Amino acid sequence: MFGVLGFVGTLVLAISLIHLYLWKRLIRDTTRPGRWRRLGTIAALVLAVLAPATLISTRQGFYWLAWPGYLWLAVMFYLLVILVVLEVPTLVARLVLRRRTRRAGPATRLPVAVPAGAEVAEPATPNATTASTGSVSAPAGVTSGPAAGPGDVPPQPATVPPASGGAPSVEPGHDPDRRRLLARGAAIFAGLTAPAIVGYGVHTALGPPRVDRVRIPLAKLPRAMDGLRIATVSDIHIGPLTGKAHTERIVATINRLDADLVAVVGDLVDGTVGELGDAAAPLRDLRSRYGSFFVTGNHEYYSGVEEWVVEVDRLGLRVLQNRRQEILARGGALDLAGVNDPAGADLGFAEGPDFTAALGGRDPSRPVVLLAHQPVNVYEAAKHGVDLQLSGHTHGGQIVPFNLLVGLQQPVVSGHATIDGTQLYVTNGAGFWGPPVRVGAPPQVTLVELRSV
Repeated sequence: MFGVLGFVGTLVLAISLIHLYLWKRLIRDTTRPGRWRRLGTIAALVLAVLAPATLISTRQGFYWLAWPGYLWLAVMFYLLVILVVLEVPTLVARLVLRRRTRRAGPATRLPVAVPAGAEVAEPATPNATTASTGSVSAPAGVTSGPAAGPGDVPPQPATVPPASGGAPSVEPGHDPDRRRLLARGAAIFAGLTAPAIVGYGVHTALGPPRVDRVRIPLAKLPRAMDGLRIATVSDIHIGPLTGKAHTERIVATINRLDADLVAVVGDLVDGTVGELGDAAAPLRDLRSRYGSFFVTGNHEYYSGVEEWVVEVDRLGLRVLQNRRQEILARGGALDLAGVNDPAGADLGFAEGPDFTAALGGRDPSRPVVLLAHQPVNVYEAAKHGVDLQLSGHTHGGQIVPFNLLVGLQQPVVSGHATIDGTQLYVTNGAGFWGPPVRVGAPPQVTLVELRSV
């Protein structure tokens, strides 16, 4: 409970600070006080509430905010990134203007009105007298000079030049109009670029997945099994923004590969069987020579994992919950194992990854391919002699430059690597989570071809 509250509190704080920054750069710095600033402030407040409201409502099964809310989250993210990047050139432009102003000449001094009753300190200039520099009318209350009579004209405020270091001067480099002009230029650039990037990302995310082909040598793979092909897909994220057509498109892409095995490595759904059962139904049409297999991802544990395990099995996918399956193909054999996602234990299901149950007691001369949703499981897999781990979870970062943050949590964001002697391949995933946007990490289905050495 406290963990959830802490997450929500951190999320609200982060979103609030981001919107405060956007308000400052896009509204306050670009407008004068008045109606337009007030309207912009109201819009910023509404959008600041929309972002967390979308995340919370969709988790509760209310999806009417999903499209506008998630699209704004994506635009917000890119506005933030672009404006932060523009901070440096904007600062440089201000410094250049200030330097040019100083080179052009001294600052323009503004006259300062001295109110009645104040003493006036005359600037000290060598070899100068009051007569030579001009006289100053002594206001009421000044002790120098005779007292004013009843018929005298009331003294007026005197206008004198400020002493050095006194009243401020106006420099074009500090001109509010010029600063506002720079701010408007940055705001216009960000305001045009961010929606354009998001529009491209929506088109990419909702389009067909790209097919990548990779060859991975396994030292223990029998010659007879050379060229065995595993169609690998993860993070399909069947949900309220995708629907049945999304699943059909991915199934058709996989079937065209004519694979020997199909591996679905987690995060299949974002909702319950009651909500998404019809959208998941096309999975029954998956075709492969030696079977289709599934392991849980963290999102299954948010969506009713027990029901989904039954439903996926009913659709023809073998669920590997901390277990392995012997694959006999082409006169050879390998072990295909699967472990549960760590979210199972973290959320109190007592069904976290159990590598001993999945890998213990097997023939060590036989190659083993492990299906594990999160790449970080590779460290434990290496301790159990796994030859190859197939994973997803990262979405390839989904939205550049978010991939840089993903890299702080996972050993590999996308592609192939060898870690502690175990090979790891991470696919981008075929769907999306949150904003229906992919930039720099297109949706992907990977055909992994195993080669004997």
